[in-house]
Amino acid sequence: MCKEGNQTAQMEVYNRYYKAMYNTAFRIVKDSAEAEDAMQEAFLSAFTKLDSFSGEVAFGAWLKKIVVNRSIYLYKKRKKKEEVPIDTMLYKVEDSNGIASDEEFTSLQAQKVLQTLKTLKDNYRVSLTLHLIEGYDYEEICSILDISYANCRTTISRAKESLRKKLEVLV
Repeated sequence: MCKEGNQTAQMEVYNRYYKAMYNTAFRIVKDSAEAEDAMQEAFLSAFTKLDSFSGEVAFGAWLKKIVVNRSIYLYKKRKKKEEVPIDTMLYKVEDSNGIASDEEFTSLQAQKVLQTLKTLKDNYRVSLTLHLIEGYDYEEICSILDISYANCRTTISRAKESLRKKLEVLV
């Protein structure tokens, strides 16, 4: 139905996928408004190119690839202008007694890892996010970032090592 331009069907698809696609875009561009733009543009592109969707992969995976590619494009475009957003988020996880519970402590640790991930060099951050958070394999990352397989493996390995060193300083 989406292929025929049925707006109700398109809205249903949008409602089903928009949160996950926004989160994917946000992890790459690190800016809420830009993530929203990337997601919206990806949906428009997907709806106009539905006839090229072969069904070899799940629709969500196909859409996610469009979102990732669009997000990377917008991120690189912004970097050329050197408009770098400054993250000023502080996390404080305490219960009423001032002692963090195990669940809150785990959440705080995850937040520290994600914050530290944001401090990595751009190519490290993007490749590690695609691999560890988004679940892409090396071949998919090579295709998305247009790099060789060896370069991809090396970049991810160095990114992991860089992240590990930065996290050791925090502990």
